[in-house]
Amino acid sequence: MSDSTPARPPRHRGIYLLPNLFTTGAMFAGFYAIVASIGGDFSSAAIAVFVAALLDGMDGRVARLTNTQSEFGVQYDSLSDLVSFGLAPSLVMYNWSLASLKDYGPTWGKIGWAAAFVYAACAALRLARFNTQVGVIDKRYFQGLASPAAAAVCMSFVWSMDKFDVPGQEVCFIVPFMAVIVGLLMVSRFRYYSFKSLPMSDGRVPFLWIIVGLLILVPFFVDPPRVLFVVFTLYLLSGPVMTLWGRATRRRRRGAA
Repeated sequence: MSDSTPARPPRHRGIYLLPNLFTTGAMFAGFYAIVASIGGDFSSAAIAVFVAALLDGMDGRVARLTNTQSEFGVQYDSLSDLVSFGLAPSLVMYNWSLASLKDYGPTWGKIGWAAAFVYAACAALRLARFNTQVGVIDKRYFQGLASPAAAAVCMSFVWSMDKFDVPGQEVCFIVPFMAVIVGLLMVSRFRYYSFKSLPMSDGRVPFLWIIVGLLILVPFFVDPPRVLFVVFTLYLLSGPVMTLWGRATRRRRRGAA
């Protein structure tokens, strides 16, 4: 009498479409953000980038849940991220504010598109470095600001200004610094917490995280753009603060030894 269990039917190859459909949706949202910004609808453009970030966060989880990870999916996701979190934010910022610098002369105009390009180039470099370090770095931390978080900082600022009828022309001398600084933070060596190792036990999060979630969600529904801008700006600052604090602590320990 055989004790073997019946073999599982082979998984249909078509299921590999599922995570890649989420990736395609994220890329479409980034592409739509560019088109919306060309048409002058900057709030919709900013929201589209956040939709892209949401879909980007789902494709990997779907692939793991359905056991459909593939090298193709990894590379496709990286290209989608370049469109959604590199090109889209840089062009939205350019169409919203940086393009108006040319009204102050040709040199200022060049500064405007150069700042947008620096942001896009840093996003590409950040993604390339991340791909080469997969499996090597500590998964609890990102080296440099992740491109979705960088895009969230910039797009929440655009969304906030547009919601309160502040035209990009009025802040055109601020946006170049924002684009360049956020871009350089993406390729920096500052460590950012990745939230991939939240304290969990048996799949349950501590009660404190529920309270933190409520403190963020309630004001979010009252004023989404400004809450997002505050939250992601604090996260942006956490990298330099955490890295410099860690270095200072290690120096004190070596001095006390």
